[in-house]
Amino acid sequence: GGGGEAMSSYEKIVEKDPKNSLAFSRIGKLWYDAKNYKLALENWEKAKEADPKNPLPYRDLADAYSYVGKYDLSKQNLEKYLEYSDKTDEDMERYMDILFLSKDYKGAVSKAEEFIGKGKTKPRYYGILAFSQYELGDSVNALKNADIYFQKQDPKKIYPNDYRQYGKIQLQNSRVEEADKYFNKAVDMDTSKNKSEAFRENAEALRAAREWMMAYKWYDRLIRQYPDDAKALDYFYAGFSAYYGRDYNAAAKAYEAMEAKFPDQPSATYWRGRTAAAIDNEGKEGTAVPFYTKWMELNIQGYERKPNDLMQAYQYLSLYYYNKSDKDNTIKYVEKIESIEPGNAQPKQIREALKSGGNKAK
Repeated sequence: GGGGEAMSSYEKIVEKDPKNSLAFSRIGKLWYDAKNYKLALENWEKAKEADPKNPLPYRDLADAYSYVGKYDLSKQNLEKYLEYSDKTDEDMERYMDILFLSKDYKGAVSKAEEFIGKGKTKPRYYGILAFSQYELGDSVNALKNADIYFQKQDPKKIYPNDYRQYGKIQLQNSRVEEADKYFNKAVDMDTSKNKSEAFRENAEALRAAREWMMAYKWYDRLIRQYPDDAKALDYFYAGFSAYYGRDYNAAAKAYEAMEAKFPDQPSATYWRGRTAAAIDNEGKEGTAVPFYTKWMELNIQGYERKPNDLMQAYQYLSLYYYNKSDKDNTIKYVEKIESIEPGNAQPKQIREALKSGGNKAK
């Protein structure tokens, strides 16, 4: 509570003793607490110069970098701190945490197992162990240790993201219903007024696991409950998930809404065509024609149509015009297919059908 007085005292010390590393460390911490990060860093550097073996500036730098999410820098400074510190359990716990946060999952597993191997059974060791094993793809051990973590941990110390991670581990073990249960629990525990990011994280986890319709439901929920916060990608992946979940009507609605809200996004128009083509998979109704045609005519700076996307459009259009007995347009799109993939089977089949009079094309 006496930051100003402390600062004055420490400054008097370094005036008399410019090599007093401890005082510079303390000054740096005071400046950090006062949110003057430039002066905090300057004084921590002075502390290191005055005594390179003083562990305090490295510890404080590690904490500061961790606080702003620069975990790799935090790890570097913490490792330097450990060179000169007593390496207490608290220090090693902090190191285990930063290994996890800096995505050194193998290192985090090693430290957690080291603690457990010594008979130390704090719940958090099992949490770090489980969540690191999940990231390493060790699904069986991740689930085993996650179960222990949730059995041991005080419910008041379990946070929404813990449940989300538990859900991801359940997914990794093909326990889909359990996963969705914990995703819902993560959202229910979230006290944020705006839960759009929580919905998005759930949706992305399910989409990554190819649980298409569950992913669609979370994206759709996000779009309906938080329309002002829904991004173009949320609409896109809602449609994408419904498409691969074979609910083409839901996909069509998502892409129609995306095109209306984000008219500068050509992918919405393309996927309206792709979805309509999936419904009209024999190319007889022509419902995808206006969307594919509009998409191919769009002139948006910097946008390039991918060959695979063009191929989807050309194949549908060539089939549709063949069914309509429109030989000129049929040949037009057959040639476009051949320009992308000369050995493609569809043009060959259509040309042979045209020669044998397989439809009324003239």
